[in-house]
Amino acid sequence: MPGSPLVEWRDVAAAAMDGLAVVDSTGRFVQLNPAAVALCGERREADLIGVPAPFARTRRPTACPGLLEDEPDEQVAYWTTGSGERREFAYRARGLPTNPSLEVVSFRDVTDEGHRYRRVAAIARTSVSLASEGSLGSTLDAVARQIVQTDGLAGVQILTLDSTGRELRLMGSAGLRRSDTFLDRLLECRDRGARLCMMDTLRERKPIVVPHRWSQIREDPAWEPLHDYLAELTWDSFVSVPLTVRGRAEGVLNAYFAPGQEIGTRTLEFLAAMAEQAALAVDYATLLQSERDGARQDERQRLARDLHDSIVQQVFSIGMQANAVGVLATRGGPVPAEAVQRFADEIGTLSRTVLADLRAMVHELRPSSTADLGLEETVNTLVKSTENRTGLDFRLRFGQGLDTIDPELAEDAYRITAEAIHNVVKHAEATFAIVRLGVHGHTLTASVSDNGRGLRDPSGHPVPPEGDRSSGSRGGTEGYGLTTMRERAARWGGTMRIKSRAEKGTTVRVVIPLPVQVPDSSPEDPDNSTNTALTVPL
Repeated sequence: MPGSPLVEWRDVAAAAMDGLAVVDSTGRFVQLNPAAVALCGERREADLIGVPAPFARTRRPTACPGLLEDEPDEQVAYWTTGSGERREFAYRARGLPTNPSLEVVSFRDVTDEGHRYRRVAAIARTSVSLASEGSLGSTLDAVARQIVQTDGLAGVQILTLDSTGRELRLMGSAGLRRSDTFLDRLLECRDRGARLCMMDTLRERKPIVVPHRWSQIREDPAWEPLHDYLAELTWDSFVSVPLTVRGRAEGVLNAYFAPGQEIGTRTLEFLAAMAEQAALAVDYATLLQSERDGARQDERQRLARDLHDSIVQQVFSIGMQANAVGVLATRGGPVPAEAVQRFADEIGTLSRTVLADLRAMVHELRPSSTADLGLEETVNTLVKSTENRTGLDFRLRFGQGLDTIDPELAEDAYRITAEAIHNVVKHAEATFAIVRLGVHGHTLTASVSDNGRGLRDPSGHPVPPEGDRSSGSRGGTEGYGLTTMRERAARWGGTMRIKSRAEKGTTVRVVIPLPVQVPDSSPEDPDNSTNTALTVPL
């Protein structure tokens, strides 16, 4: 109808670069300009007329035609096109003064802009987590979660290299279910000729992008052992990004993309930035471990000084007392009973003091003796000493393979077990305990079970075993010990679980994945001699 406001609006809107739409009182599209139709992912305006618009109504018409008002604040709305693509619109809406039931909305596509903002925020949050998370495992889990949440990925894995640069261990993940048989099935796939793309990433130190990777794996008989497991994840393409610090590879970040997600330059830049954050966390953990190693050396030197300054001096005093008794005996006359008793008392006191000091030092040094005695013998010695000291009845169950694990892992396993035994003695009020250690498949398993009173809060009431991981305890005082045990397990990508029932006892169980050698060769490259290894979760 010539002269009507809507016709005039259409004439002006046709040339506008931004999307312009008229929305009625029910929130449905009435008219759209060509730019708006294109932004909504359609070809014809008729396909959108009557469709609910994503914009919230302002309920604020322009008061006086021709009178300038403050520009309404820009808001954000989300729209899903007919093809399933999700778009983010920034928009402003104004009521029509001639028809309060209608609103004119101007909008633009800010999907990329909003995505960039969320990615920057994710990187910032990850930077904060590097300082706030308690262990490398929890930090890398946080990095993986940030990536999944920010980009809507199907899943993320972060694997780190050990100090030798020859073994990978899964330390962070999000979106992926852990499976007790995943490692065995992955190795079976490798033996069948399946190629692990992450090895290319480590060797070439650059991102590897594999479009439609899931369809390739699904159709490849070599991957058959993992078909059912990988089918649980709704994904399509795959990207592996190296973790690099000071020019050396520290691991890989593997990203599993949902169907329909594009892998563009900005996506790779985001993954590279997050991989850099993960690499910094790994580097920090490495430096911290070096510092701890130095602290251990300093502590050993301190103990050596204490040994010299106290025990050596006390033994010297014992020798002097013994010499004095010998001098009395050589005089030929009767030796006063009082003098003999005095020397005997002093020697006895000095001997007991030396014995107590030696036991304290041996207790402090014993974790480092796992490298010499082995984990099994060290735990056995600790248990026998605890039995003699407390009267608590222990049963030991040692499995195979304990002599094959990494010395540093053996030390952490000993410390975890020792802390669990300490908690039984101090808090459980138990009469019996079982200690189990062994390698099963590709995992180290350690557990300590007792027949005591179960976990208690500070007031003595039973508490759920996993209710408060930082403070729940049998006696309300072992929160720090539990936290330290979990951190030691997490350092190796392991987990700790506690089961407890009031008056039925408590079981502390730790499961830690072990590295498995996976040579980086393939049917296409049988002569490749790289010996990179892979550890995956159980």
